[in-house]
Amino acid sequence: MVVRAALLPATLLLCLALAGSADAERTADGFYELKNKKGDFSIKVTNWGATLVSVLVPDCKGDLTDVVLGYDTVAAYAKGAAAGSTIGRVANRIANARFVLDGRTYRLLRNDGNNTIHGGPRGFNKVIWTVKEYVHDGDSPYITFYYRSFDGEQGFPGYLDVYVTYQLSEPYDLSIHMNATATSKATPVNLVNHAYWNLAGHGSGDVLEHELQMFASRYTPVDGYMIPTGQIAPVAGTKYDFLTPTPVGANMEIVPGGGGGYDINFAVDGQQNTMRPVARVRDPDSGRALELWANQPGVQLYTANWLSNDKGKGGKVYGQYGALCLETQAYPDAVNHPEFPSSIVRPGEVYRHDMVFKFSH
Repeated sequence: MVVRAALLPATLLLCLALAGSADAERTADGFYELKNKKGDFSIKVTNWGATLVSVLVPDCKGDLTDVVLGYDTVAAYAKGAAAGSTIGRVANRIANARFVLDGRTYRLLRNDGNNTIHGGPRGFNKVIWTVKEYVHDGDSPYITFYYRSFDGEQGFPGYLDVYVTYQLSEPYDLSIHMNATATSKATPVNLVNHAYWNLAGHGSGDVLEHELQMFASRYTPVDGYMIPTGQIAPVAGTKYDFLTPTPVGANMEIVPGGGGGYDINFAVDGQQNTMRPVARVRDPDSGRALELWANQPGVQLYTANWLSNDKGKGGKVYGQYGALCLETQAYPDAVNHPEFPSSIVRPGEVYRHDMVFKFSH
């Protein structure tokens, strides 16, 4: 009998996630750790949602700080937001929770008004992944997670074999490799990592003074329901112009209590499917910087507009604008916009999404 994890109760899923793989070593808190040889760069992950839990990197004085928002336990991830998780089968929004592919209409589960967001009510961030390989130290420590998405899961067609690998390399590079193979039917695929970054340290306050540069001269405007209009517009002269390093909060709308901020897809400059610079972020106080490279056509900038007194790791409390997300991706609702780069993967084809987070200080 095939057990479809996405249909199991959340409590049973959590127990299975905590059980994990018999041959995989874990830390005392139930996470998996990767650490470089010097011991000054490490991450933790969990097989619940193939989630990035922590990233410890030094500042200009050599002090280590965790720069990713998250939670102390796997149970908290099961109950909380998708911070750090792998999002799929299709991240971001699909208008009216439907699309037409090869002449057939597919209807999805709605979880954002009339739309579907982040793969549906139980996307890839809410399922158990299998640990396939785990090398926790050495020159290039890594861990690979695997998940098989079944035909009809959350309404999406066909079986999909998905692999996500987290890997460290010198001096302070974190790579995330996502591969997915459609095995039976054509299907849209858009996998992202939903890490919330604060280079001053998680729970240290807002990121409005972080300096951001986006290697993107265009963006995709949206309607009142956050669905792209189909236009691809220049950022010049708009609040989305980060072509030169600019404080995150310099031009954004501040709406206390929720909303405001940024939640928009940028069209990354350069050739799709090639590794190229996407964004650079720097915290002026600590001196920490992050440069993101990836091979996807777009990147979603989100400034944690709806965070509000969210209790995170170590008793820290996360507030509005307390982080930013840089989610490299296909364009939102690409499956309903033939003018956008295609997000369709056909049987036997392999979807590849590679990203590298290069830290410095």
